[in-house]
Amino acid sequence: MTNTTTTDAAAAGTIDIGGDLTVNRLGFGSMRLTGTGIWGPPADHDGCIRVLRRAVELGITFIDTADSYGPYVAEELIHEALHPYPDGLVIATKAGLLRTGPDVWVPLGNPSYLRQEVEMSLRRLGVDRIDLLQLHRVDPNFPIADQVGVLADLKSEGKIRHIGLSEVDVDKLKAAQQITPIVSVQNLYNLSNRSAEAVVDEAEAQGIAFIPWFPLAAGPLAASDGPLHQLAVDHDASPSQLALAWLLKRSPAILPIPGTSQVSHLEQNVAATGIALTEEEFDSISAAAK
Repeated sequence: MTNTTTTDAAAAGTIDIGGDLTVNRLGFGSMRLTGTGIWGPPADHDGCIRVLRRAVELGITFIDTADSYGPYVAEELIHEALHPYPDGLVIATKAGLLRTGPDVWVPLGNPSYLRQEVEMSLRRLGVDRIDLLQLHRVDPNFPIADQVGVLADLKSEGKIRHIGLSEVDVDKLKAAQQITPIVSVQNLYNLSNRSAEAVVDEAEAQGIAFIPWFPLAAGPLAASDGPLHQLAVDHDASPSQLALAWLLKRSPAILPIPGTSQVSHLEQNVAATGIALTEEEFDSISAAAK
């Protein structure tokens, strides 16, 4: 059974990003608001607009996007659905991945390219300053100081408020912090893939946000005969909702951003904020996943 009771995202509590942006601790990821292969427009444009507007109605105050989603499609949809943005809504975007076709992602850290993409994201989103700009990937072909440095320059120019990173280890995080303050890290992390545990712990220790992408990949754990099934029944919830509840309990630094192009799935994800796992339940889910 799936809990679809309408729950406001505020039930997840809040997190501070950069010390001056307070958002509810369940966000929305916009990657799925695009065509197949994260390429081109979505099959249901109007449905995606409804999803974005419903997300805000449900108390979501953090929306994650990227220039590469579409490319450009997700940013354009966000602008169409929500601009002028309500007070308190944070739109975070990313630059640093070149798109050359469906499901093709090429890191490109040329500082001139990064500057161009930030300038274009400002225009597409219709803002004078991007609240959170995350380097989508560190390109090994350019010094990290050059890639993060151009973002720091854009910050000093007033075009970026805060800077984050994506898919980095603790060493790269600390290297970037020698250049400029870093307020968030966005890595692959979920119940069945915990390779970023050290980064989660480092983020919590430093008081920066950890934004897990692909947060619902519970895999066989979420199957009807999987180890989460009985616990899900006990909570009148779905295994995917438990996977989200597990992330929320894992660390106060975690800001999950489950994405969908369906209003019903969005409502199910937000309802997960109403699930309170005990320590015993958290431990049993953790153990089952291993």
